[in-house]
Amino acid sequence: MKCPFCSFEDTKVIDSRLGKEGNNIRRRRECIDCGRRFTTYERVEEILPLVVKKDGRREPFDRLKIIAGMQRACEKRPVSIATIEKLVDQLEISLQESGEKEIDASRIGEGVMEALRNVDEVAYVRFASVYRQFKDINEFMAELKEILAKENKNA
Repeated sequence: MKCPFCSFEDTKVIDSRLGKEGNNIRRRRECIDCGRRFTTYERVEEILPLVVKKDGRREPFDRLKIIAGMQRACEKRPVSIATIEKLVDQLEISLQESGEKEIDASRIGEGVMEALRNVDEVAYVRFASVYRQFKDINEFMAELKEILAKENKNA
């Protein structure tokens, strides 16, 4: 590995530790030439499908976009960032396991809505109202009635 300080191309690993989440390795390195130390992280390369947008454009899956959308929906709700990240982790795993090279953005949106529905119904309705672009109050009310009907069945 190249030294970030002097650009010498030979370093030695002095310490390796498993990351907090267990999905990366933290390595402490020392440059053979200048003797300075630095830290690197190693993680498995995740192969996620390209996202096919409504207009046909294709773009890489962006975890941060999903997290940002979920955070907006969960604003002032009792949903922690750790919960949101866990939901996005689950979504990423399901996308990787699907083995598909491309996936419609609508499937990702539906997955996010389903995850939010199970965590916080208000966050779900907020996300759904933006995602589904309700045209009027009647569409919004139909969604709320569906939630209430499901809740009454479970009660």
